[in-house]
Amino acid sequence: MDHTLSILLQNFTLWDVFGLVLLLLGWLGGTFIIERTHAKRPSMHALMGEYRMEWMRQMITRQPRIFDMATLTMMRQGTAFFASGCMIAVGGCVALLGSSDQLSILASDISPELVSPRSVWEIKILLMMVLLASGFLKFVWAMRLFGYCAIVVAATPNDPEDPQALPRATKAGHLANTAAKSFNRGLRAVYFCIAALTWLIGSSAFILATIITIWILYRREYASQSREIIEG
Repeated sequence: MDHTLSILLQNFTLWDVFGLVLLLLGWLGGTFIIERTHAKRPSMHALMGEYRMEWMRQMITRQPRIFDMATLTMMRQGTAFFASGCMIAVGGCVALLGSSDQLSILASDISPELVSPRSVWEIKILLMMVLLASGFLKFVWAMRLFGYCAIVVAATPNDPEDPQALPRATKAGHLANTAAKSFNRGLRAVYFCIAALTWLIGSSAFILATIITIWILYRREYASQSREIIEG
């Protein structure tokens, strides 16, 4: 145990630790900031939540509801695609874990600075696996929630005067928002997994990729053209 700890301390620099902390702050802290619904400047995620609630209110009088069901089906198919992709990527990480010695040899051929013990490579790969597993679980749960939403939509009366119509439409809206929240969390996990992949080639690339990922998320949620269109 002490020997392993000594190896890790020798092979992980302060820049490695800084990059890891930055990634965790961007991943977990970004989720908290993006999902705030009462912020002075709401995120794209929060703005779309309002539209999903309005969608379900408009759904009450739509007959037939082919458009609503087709949209929910498309959302489920999208989450299923990303969940499958995460599973394949996890399998790739497992294969890398079993070939960490070969990975070290390949790295030494590229640059002597990349030479590290097997345990160092395994930790870097495990970080990617954690992010991918988180994304997979979020995508699977989002897929189930979109299915629940479809059932509630089907159970919502078409008559606006029916006392059950608006309450059930509201429930459907909340389910759609919860599913979208889980889906977006899965996407962010995939984004940061791509950033974590660059850790294999060094701490500088890792930090740079993490900063770029955070910038991309910020721009898409708060400074994109699509956001201005939605808010306007």
